Amino acid sequence: MIPCRHLTMAKLQFSMAILTLSFISSFNSITSSTFTLTNQCNYPVWAGLLSGAGTAPLPTTGFPLQPSQSNSVEVPPGWSGRMWGRTLCSADSTGRFSCVTGDCGSGTIECNGSGAAPPTTLAEFTLNGANGMDFYDVSLVDGYNLPMMVVPQGGTGGNCNVTGCMVDLNKNCPSALRLTATGGSDESVACKSACEAFGDPMYCCSGAYSTPQTCSPTSYSEYFKTACPTAYSYAYDDGSSTFTCSSANYVITFCPTPANSRKTTGAGQPPADSSGGSSLAEALGGHSVMVIAVLLLTMISLKCPRCFIFLLLG
Repeated sequence: MIPCRHLTMAKLQFSMAILTLSFISSFNSITSSTFTLTNQCNYPVWAGLLSGAGTAPLPTTGFPLQPSQSNSVEVPPGWSGRMWGRTLCSADSTGRFSCVTGDCGSGTIECNGSGAAPPTTLAEFTLNGANGMDFYDVSLVDGYNLPMMVVPQGGTGGNCNVTGCMVDLNKNCPSALRLTATGGSDESVACKSACEAFGDPMYCCSGAYSTPQTCSPTSYSEYFKTACPTAYSYAYDDGSSTFTCSSANYVITFCPTPANSRKTTGAGQPPADSSGGSSLAEALGGHSVMVIAVLLLTMISLKCPRCFIFLLLG
């Protein structure tokens, strides 16, 4: 006869094994995501990061990226905010840091809770939103300063599409929207939105034009939309510009090459950094649950061999 205390302990350990496996299977949904910002431009870019109201601040709010350089940031579940690139940055004789495009006005490389001055290409995110989905987009509503692409990796659910604006819009920017660098050059370094350039409610979707029914695309927003069909071009451009995914890591690339701008659902992409949203089960491989179960049952068998046989036989 198997002693009751051994049988009770075996059942307890077996229950703990099941609870452990349940925890492991759900671990992925509560871990952070890894956001990797990569500079493929042939000039330096200073990344800017801003957390939305009520969301936890990130460990950094700005950093430099030399050409071909990448930097990864751990982003907590439920985070919302935006990321962008600053260009033509320098420090003056007093040490105050500023940028010609995308400047956040902090006077330092870190933006410290300040957003980007338009015109700036923006990547916007809300993680673990409705139905546990991530919502993301690339927005040109505040204008454009450099090409940008967002690629989800390893995600499930939603469409998990690549989005962004891979085209240099500065070169052919309409003259009324051009932002030129100081020094007398007429070269465009950024392309303003019509709202910023003219301040007209018709372009800003404000006042009498504050609803989707009254605010329509204009010839200026169509310049952005034609070149970058998956990016936001004006305030109510949701239908073709907002994307969803879940449990994904994200790669934000400045000046992406055309070869990298394909649609993806995560398949065929390089593996994400294991410090991001990957679960323990994924790290151990496809048969991890079976491996862990065998290990736990082996521990029970060493404690009480007869209990182990009883559990197997039911």
